[in-house]
Amino acid sequence: MAPSLTTLGKLPVVRCRLLQRYEHQPFVSCLAGLYGCQWRRYQRTRATPGDCCCSKLECASFALLIVTFWLTLVFLYFWSEAQNDYNDFDWFNFGNLGFWFPWSVVLLVIAAAFFSYVTLLLLLAVCLLSEGQKLYLHWGHKIGVLVSLAFSILAIAVVSDLCSKEWTTLLLSFQVTAPYLHVGGVLLMTLLSWPIALHFFDINRKVRQALIMGLYLAVLCALYLVPLGMYSPCLKEEGTLGLAPALIGHRGAPMLAPENTLMSFAKAVEAGGQGLETDVTISYDGVPFLMHDHTLRRTTNVQEVFPNRTDAPAAMFTWGELETLNAGAWFLHRDPFGTAWSLGTEDRAQAQNQSVCTFRDFLELASQRGKQVIFDLYRPPQGHPYRDTWITRTLEVIQNESSIHSHQVLWLPSDLRSLVQQLDPDLQHTSASRAPVEELQQNHIVQLNLHYSSMSTEMIIENAAANISTNLYVISQSWLYSLAWCTGAQSVTTNALQFLNNLSRPLFLMTPREYNLMWVLTDVVSFTIIFIIFVFHWWREQSLAFCSGSKPTLEHGTYIKFRTDVWSVSSVNILGEPAQSPLATEPNLATVSEH
Repeated sequence: MAPSLTTLGKLPVVRCRLLQRYEHQPFVSCLAGLYGCQWRRYQRTRATPGDCCCSKLECASFALLIVTFWLTLVFLYFWSEAQNDYNDFDWFNFGNLGFWFPWSVVLLVIAAAFFSYVTLLLLLAVCLLSEGQKLYLHWGHKIGVLVSLAFSILAIAVVSDLCSKEWTTLLLSFQVTAPYLHVGGVLLMTLLSWPIALHFFDINRKVRQALIMGLYLAVLCALYLVPLGMYSPCLKEEGTLGLAPALIGHRGAPMLAPENTLMSFAKAVEAGGQGLETDVTISYDGVPFLMHDHTLRRTTNVQEVFPNRTDAPAAMFTWGELETLNAGAWFLHRDPFGTAWSLGTEDRAQAQNQSVCTFRDFLELASQRGKQVIFDLYRPPQGHPYRDTWITRTLEVIQNESSIHSHQVLWLPSDLRSLVQQLDPDLQHTSASRAPVEELQQNHIVQLNLHYSSMSTEMIIENAAANISTNLYVISQSWLYSLAWCTGAQSVTTNALQFLNNLSRPLFLMTPREYNLMWVLTDVVSFTIIFIIFVFHWWREQSLAFCSGSKPTLEHGTYIKFRTDVWSVSSVNILGEPAQSPLATEPNLATVSEH
């Protein structure tokens, strides 16, 4: 009988321990020191229960901190999902600034640093509020928050202007990450329920209570119900996933070798590429060669060999002049993808000595390896001997100067398409623009070559029903390739053959039943935890008011001590022993400082 009586005797003690409010002095000192440089106790002020947690200036600072947190989060997520196009961004800056620098990675690091800094300040503020402390943000942090806010606004504006399509990429990313962002959002709101419940029951003013609870419940309900409007092609029933998109090497394998060189295309074949993509320009003396840019400055040593013609159009050089240029050393020097370190000694030596590649040599390699080819064809500038015959000259190379079969060629140029179809009806005509299926069929189009931002399940299915395949370019990130796979694209052009070829199934793939289970469990567990937290705080406030007759007040920064009836159960305790003074057994219901 004694153990059960002892347990009953301990219940009032447990109850009072739950009602106690502790001030964790070392912890609070660390928080206040980091947040407001208030390392000494006399510099801090506790918030009186029922009053505002800070002055108007500090309220504005806290609101600004929240706004800055969300803006830095938005930009960091936006720029993280834009990694697929970092190479284009860096080369764009090279063209404008004249020198190479990995601006995209630097921007990502700065964004991550600002977000980490602002997040730390916000966590410190929430912890201080949970400890009942008044907020005071040091002026140095105020400046830091303003700098973070200005950076985020400026970065979003500039990147939006330069890379407006990246917002489409952001929306596409939600189709694969939204289920996991939903779980993260619900987890965050669940964690916030403790400080919110604490302050909700501490506030005396009904209007403030209604505002806090209304805002919190609105956000929480929106998060709970957002999956109802969520769409993701990666939510598929078992057995409905199509074949993985074929991989086409974008200018070869530009992560493993200098772009548009024979070495690059050989590496693309070795990495499992099922097609090769390039860009064709015609030299001044009529030799089609491979060059993406309209000048030779980026991918050759033209500045050393022809210093007075650095910015001259590539098409205005003769083939004899082009043969003297090195087209590989730049790759090792600038390392545009950060992958040059992975090359062996032999590969580095081979890359160092690459030259400009002719269109004929490119076609021969594709013919020998049995690969399809697709290419952009640039019309020569004014004054060029082949300005009006660039189409027929290119067809001559395909038909008469190489051994490739016409059905291996995906003909992309839209100029004089009818003439091309008459001269070589076996070419696989490809369009770079969306159009109604009827129009595509009239023009004998067998494939669409579209930017990945045009990705649409409905469009791909509609075209596939008319035997028109869809190729998406340029996709080098695993999540984008997974989305293209789930969407049903037949092929993608990529810089990262060596990575995507190893992907055995799409990332984020799950059945609708699995996702519904994850959704429901997340919401139910979150609601249960939040309900328990609010009930606990309500019970504690009610018990405090019952025990003391009123809410505890503050005196000199600590709560006034008061005694409760739970300590005076009887002058003799339940075991029949004389009861000691409450002060001798347990601390009163008060703020306890743990030094």
